[in-house]
Amino acid sequence: MTSTRGTLWHICVTLLAAGLFGLAFHTNVKAEASFKPIPTQFLAALGDPGAKSGTGAELWGLWRLDPGPRGVRIRNYEQLLVAGGVSPSQWKFNAGDWWLEEHGMIMESPDFSLPAGKYLVTGDRTVQTVLTVYPKDANGTQRWELADGATLYDVTHLRCRSARYTPATANQSCSPAAVQQSEFPVAPGAAMPLVGGCSKQDYAVLFVVGVEG
Repeated sequence: MTSTRGTLWHICVTLLAAGLFGLAFHTNVKAEASFKPIPTQFLAALGDPGAKSGTGAELWGLWRLDPGPRGVRIRNYEQLLVAGGVSPSQWKFNAGDWWLEEHGMIMESPDFSLPAGKYLVTGDRTVQTVLTVYPKDANGTQRWELADGATLYDVTHLRCRSARYTPATANQSCSPAAVQQSEFPVAPGAAMPLVGGCSKQDYAVLFVVGVEG
């Protein structure tokens, strides 16, 4: 998420580290006191931006490390292939399921095993609140709920954009080689671009700054 080594994701992390917990966010102070701060993690969430709760958290992903600095520029895609799909940061590119950020950098996939629990989340705008992710039910579905009347939009960081690309059909090629460089950078809050031969799923990006403990 950048034009230099320090990605926008990295810049966001720097701002958070400058004192996020001391800012005047709309959150329950007593609830916040039960959370311990952690190095910022990045949650890729799906859902209606206006929703305060819902189902489908089993489809959410979590980057425990900032994926921006670990990404590969589109112009280096051929080098990534020559390296057997192994990035300089040692994550493995999946040609059938890959991610882009708002500057057109290829990112590693997040971890889709989101543990049940309570997380302190923010979009680094005006709202910081508690996200509760419930255990999976008998069908493998996970419910989620935000506290303090917050919506998913309230805790979405608009400048950090992410999308997941998979082949549109079984016999189609879905490759970063088809990405149009002119589509980047993506404006804050805007949808990520379409890529020929690919189906696309946009994800909201939430910052996870604390865990209950």
